[in-house]
Amino acid sequence: MIESIDLIFTCKTGEKNILYGCSFDHPQLKCHSYVMWRGAYVKVNVNHIVMTVSFLSLPIMTAQIFMRRANMRHFKTAHSFMSHLLFIAALAVSSTQSTAQHMNVKVGEFFAERSYYPNEPSIAINPKNPDQMIVTTNGPVNNYYYSSDAGVTWNRVGDYSFDVGVWGDPCVIADTYGNFYFFHLERLREEGQSLMPDRIFCRKLASHQLGSGWSDVSYTGLNMPKMQDKEWGVFDPVSENLYVVWSEFDVYGSADPNHFSNILFSRSTNGAATWSDPVRINQVSGDCLDESHSVMGVMPAVGPNGEIYVSWPGPEGIVFDKSTDRGDTWLEQDILVAPNPAGDHYRISGISRGGSCPTIACDLSNGPFRGTLYINWSGRIIDTAEDTDIWLSRSTDGGDTWSEPIRVNDDPPGKHQMFHWMTVDSSNGFLYFVFYDRRHYDDDRTDVYMAVSRDGGESFSNHKISESPFIPYGWKFMGDYSQIVAMGDIIRPVWARMDDGQVSVWTAIIDPEIITDVPNAAAGPVPAEFEICSVHPNPFNVQTAIHYRIPENGHVILNVFNAVGKEVATLVRGHQRGGTHRFVWNADDHVSGIYFISLHFDKRVATKRVVLIK
Repeated sequence: MIESIDLIFTCKTGEKNILYGCSFDHPQLKCHSYVMWRGAYVKVNVNHIVMTVSFLSLPIMTAQIFMRRANMRHFKTAHSFMSHLLFIAALAVSSTQSTAQHMNVKVGEFFAERSYYPNEPSIAINPKNPDQMIVTTNGPVNNYYYSSDAGVTWNRVGDYSFDVGVWGDPCVIADTYGNFYFFHLERLREEGQSLMPDRIFCRKLASHQLGSGWSDVSYTGLNMPKMQDKEWGVFDPVSENLYVVWSEFDVYGSADPNHFSNILFSRSTNGAATWSDPVRINQVSGDCLDESHSVMGVMPAVGPNGEIYVSWPGPEGIVFDKSTDRGDTWLEQDILVAPNPAGDHYRISGISRGGSCPTIACDLSNGPFRGTLYINWSGRIIDTAEDTDIWLSRSTDGGDTWSEPIRVNDDPPGKHQMFHWMTVDSSNGFLYFVFYDRRHYDDDRTDVYMAVSRDGGESFSNHKISESPFIPYGWKFMGDYSQIVAMGDIIRPVWARMDDGQVSVWTAIIDPEIITDVPNAAAGPVPAEFEICSVHPNPFNVQTAIHYRIPENGHVILNVFNAVGKEVATLVRGHQRGGTHRFVWNADDHVSGIYFISLHFDKRVATKRVVLIK
């Protein structure tokens, strides 16, 4: 009888590779493992009562085999037992027809208990365990959704213990230790106090607490009677500081020319236990109308050396500011990135309001575009344009100068794109965008698209990721944006959609293998002779063999990065002859998790994702 076994091996069935790692532990005889198939997870659970094989990259299909514990004796070896299990997996996969559509998964929907519907989602991935994700939304903000299987299934957690009134604008981020931080607006509950959000709150959740309530940590920005709005946070892996930026209104909604809106910044150096006094960082104020000439919708990012970058829309257009000393000082003059003639708010049929909402990101990878800054927004570059588009501007000199705006959506002019977001994968420098898109329709039907750039924003491929269009109603608030995160093969957009007047929040299980028409960062196509041929076994325990090929003699670097883009090992650095090479990586000193093998040769880069299981 099997008592205690730890094994990892690869099984190939037809053209489908199944990569397997598992462990058994007597007396429970439990197995909780993942099979990789076409870049998505196939989850396998085994215990002495039931074996479940769920094919998560396809419309959910489950096969169950019930067996008595004594029947485990029929499997004389672990290999025999696993052969039976893999036969079931291979049979079901082979009998299921795959499609090029990325599977859509509902994260949350109308919350009848409190008459709330979710919108304006925010998503974060645990870099130490990318299977763990959190989504926060408006409606209600004191709920969150979490996944422990890379976004395939979701659970809602309601936390009503907040000691002050929850308002909105949720933002969730993660640090390199796997802690999640939840920023949102708050207001006092006491009768007679402010009815508008008066502070920025931050709550913390360790990865092992996933599924429990947030802790009450701290707040910043309390400056009554002024109103605080639209915060966003970022974690700096260099200093391990947390930063948050937001808009402050003297008197929200006021048309008085003596009332202004400004951008504020605050810092925490102790894991959100306390925050610095807020400081104003913008030079040009906006009005208080929360329309096109307010300063509203600010976003931070960090650079590879701990720089802080901030962008927002204002009366001048899309603007930029930065600090190179952890937020102590800022530029004396804001830098104009691009004009924004339509202003921050624009009108689109079926949408209660649209906004330019610039998102800013910096390439923290060790790829060819490390340190490049990107700002992404939606709107019209010229005031006479009839439609809104998705735009990108980039900087290679720390934000001192910016490129002319580049159009991300690749359809002909005339159709609307909006509700965008952008992220840069810190493992490889790839850019991902998500946005609403109406290119196929003459009415308010709306799809969700994802754009990808692997050459530093030079070119883009567009991919429809929603399984069906939806029709939004302008009288119901859908939020101001969607969002997307990426970590190697795990790419998760999240968006709100409306069906028959009901709003729900969705994600897509993106399959990287069917995103094939994306130009590589190399000048011209990468020759077939340059590649990481295989990493075997994968997943692996302690050791794995890396086979790679270079087209000619030259200098080669083969190194390993963890899930947050930090180099953890240099395997090869030197001159090698052209041809095929093999290197065995011993990862005995590294923790379990996702890693990226990176091969550098003649300004070309190839990467492959591996999983270490101990």
